[in-house]
Amino acid sequence: MGAGSAGASALDARLARAREGLDRLSPQRLHELLGDAPGAGSGAGSGRAADVLVVDIRPEHNRAAEGEIPGSVPVERIVLEWRLDPFGGFRLPGFTAATRVVVVCNEGYASSLAARDLRELGLPLATDLAGGFRGYAAAGLPVRQGPTDAVR
Repeated sequence: MGAGSAGASALDARLARAREGLDRLSPQRLHELLGDAPGAGSGAGSGRAADVLVVDIRPEHNRAAEGEIPGSVPVERIVLEWRLDPFGGFRLPGFTAATRVVVVCNEGYASSLAARDLRELGLPLATDLAGGFRGYAAAGLPVRQGPTDAVR
């Protein structure tokens, strides 16, 4: 094997480092935390329950084809740090450094890297969804039709 195997092992190591200290949530645990989140069944939700903000960083085409977690807020990955800097001028309203931010991607890889970055910005409770959206949907948990317009 050539450079491909070295790249894969380097990525595995990078993911392992990113996940150190993350309290990654199982799909069922996320569902429990959201409970009766506003909009949980309506598709218009706020992604908030018990001071939890679910941020979906998947591309629009994935959200259109597969759906979204009720109450989640789609945020384009390219602006994630600007919109979730708890002390920044471009942040989303209504969350603080004490908010548990749960990042969701397709399968739980890119979200680990994003959650690590958010912790470095000042969100000590940032984490991600183990298995990503696809693990959540495969667990038979509620899904709303997408795509919701993403925060840009």
